[in-house]
Amino acid sequence: MYPTLNQYIDGIQSEMDKIPADRQKELQKLALYIRAKKRSGEVANLVFICTHNSRRSHMSQLWAATAADYYGVGDNIFTFSGGTETTAFNPRAVAAMERAGFTVENPGGDNPHYQVRFADNGPKMECFSKVYDDKFNPQENFVAIMTCSEADKNCPFIPGASLRSPIKYEDPKDFDGTPQEQAAYDERCLQIAKEMFFLMSKVKA
Repeated sequence: MYPTLNQYIDGIQSEMDKIPADRQKELQKLALYIRAKKRSGEVANLVFICTHNSRRSHMSQLWAATAADYYGVGDNIFTFSGGTETTAFNPRAVAAMERAGFTVENPGGDNPHYQVRFADNGPKMECFSKVYDDKFNPQENFVAIMTCSEADKNCPFIPGASLRSPIKYEDPKDFDGTPQEQAAYDERCLQIAKEMFFLMSKVKA
């Protein structure tokens, strides 16, 4: 892991027990599913879904992959993201991930295919906005992790999903263009990081 990211992760460790009990319960349920997949030698495909696939779903995808690698359980865990419509990975969310310690390459364009790394020798994680059933994502045998209330409400059925997991986050978009913008994105980044690390710590347990 990059040094700045390692420091960020060190700060997460003592905060995971402060995750509210109801959220811990949902994360533990998801961890049991992933552990069962690993025990049977199957892959665990995690698809994080929000409306625009621009903020929370990408942050969750990246933190889940990073946490899986950190705990040494990532060999058959694959993370994806998607939305109910296509926009772009929002630059404010990208900046929050960079402040946390990730390196991000932006090739440009209206919907850039960002290349994100947590270490020089780590994988390049490709992040771009897409609908959840895009061909880039698994079409069956995956967990649909609903990261926003709107997507959860508008998609009562996700074709191909073997499990639906509601792990919802408040949208930092509400603070765009305000003095609280950066703090809101950093807060959401930290919350997602803590919960994805809690999740993968339970997968390892």
